[in-house]
Amino acid sequence: MTSISPCLWFDDNLEEAATFYTRIFPRSSVRYLARLPSGDAMAGEFDLDGLTFRGINGGPVHAHFTEAVSFSVTCKDQSEVDYYWDSLVDGGEESMCGWLKDRFGLSWQIVPERLYELLSDPVPARAQAASQSMLGMQRIVVADLEAAADAAG
Repeated sequence: MTSISPCLWFDDNLEEAATFYTRIFPRSSVRYLARLPSGDAMAGEFDLDGLTFRGINGGPVHAHFTEAVSFSVTCKDQSEVDYYWDSLVDGGEESMCGWLKDRFGLSWQIVPERLYELLSDPVPARAQAASQSMLGMQRIVVADLEAAADAAG
């Protein structure tokens, strides 16, 4: 059976990354780490909430992670947004519109389900107001999105 999994190239910190990610996401674990004779991890697999990732310790990277590839986490409410945002941005950097880079340089989008609902509101002014509000945010705040949509009618 064919399967597709992301494969990430780390700069000799695969084991640290796999441990970091599996502590954040539920239903996650390190499947295996293939080790060099020195004991250092060479390659491995880890599951994050049901999705399998492969990783290699390729050494210094000539092509670093960019926003051209990101992982999107859909959250049921503000509490989940805050949890994933705070956990993943620890040691990384915030960006705009729910985007962040973690300490390994991997980009994530932390998005509440409510954002999708508001952006598809049947009243165009409400959808536009929610969109404009989101464009001014780093971490997405559901209450602020709803207030913007409500103010627009």
